[in-house]
Amino acid sequence: MKSAPAPCRPPVWPDGKRFAFSVFDDTDEATLENVAPVYELLDELGFRTTKSVWPVRGGREPLIDGATCDDPEYLAWARDLSDRGFEIAFHMATYHTSTREETLAALERFRQSFGHCPRSMANHADCEENLYWGDARLTGANRFIYNLITRRRNCGRFRGHVDGDPLFWGDVCSREIDYVRNFVFRETNTLRACPFMPYHDPARPYVRAWFASSEGADLESFVRTLSDERQERLESEGGACIMYTHFSNGFLVDGRLEPRFEDRMRRLAARDGWFVPVSALLDHLAPQGPHRLTSRERWRLETKWLTDKLFVGAN
Repeated sequence: MKSAPAPCRPPVWPDGKRFAFSVFDDTDEATLENVAPVYELLDELGFRTTKSVWPVRGGREPLIDGATCDDPEYLAWARDLSDRGFEIAFHMATYHTSTREETLAALERFRQSFGHCPRSMANHADCEENLYWGDARLTGANRFIYNLITRRRNCGRFRGHVDGDPLFWGDVCSREIDYVRNFVFRETNTLRACPFMPYHDPARPYVRAWFASSEGADLESFVRTLSDERQERLESEGGACIMYTHFSNGFLVDGRLEPRFEDRMRRLAARDGWFVPVSALLDHLAPQGPHRLTSRERWRLETKWLTDKLFVGAN
């Protein structure tokens, strides 16, 4: 794997744009009714972002419910989004823990549905086939502190990267998926929080490249992270923001777009930004391949994320 150097200055964005912006939308609780109007606004304003899906309907109780690509109407809508330039990503096989065989079948269903493998993905909540999740996100003293504050609730629980385990699928991920989301930070300029992204972590070999994101899990955190002041700073810094969110979570009120969200997006669209899906943004940041993370850089990212999680509840 080639190693691209970590940036020491703001990137040069295509067409002379002053900053970059994207969204990775986790599909939790998403239905056509509660997210389609959000995407109509994004489309109207010229944003092209990333929408994750569950390829199949699960056969067991959902951890968090929502529509899947087994719903023909929902699948048709997701395909239309893809045709319009939005990226469709993977959010695990379905809304509950899946075996290796179930995960591989879901990836095949994704390929059949969209004509290609997913380029990006994010782990889903408490699915135990998650890759390097829970305390496996951290090393050394940071892992110890995390286990202390979580009362070891997630110690060794997630096993998608554990070779030989019935939930193992890391080998397939490393072959088929380019980018996996990890740490979420409270900074709007994701690139300032994680200047190495996309990066490969040799300590976590089954992920080809990781990326970070900025906190926007629900409406309140989303509009806070995209305040006018923060938008201005993002543009002046020439940075890149990848928002982590759930567009199903408060962005529609009584069937109408929440006014603060619509206002934030219209103001952002009026700025001189490059608005592309997550994978396109990451491809631009590392055209020669992901940066190879050093031990010191890993410690910096882990410590920053753990601090954010302790004080502001970042994911």
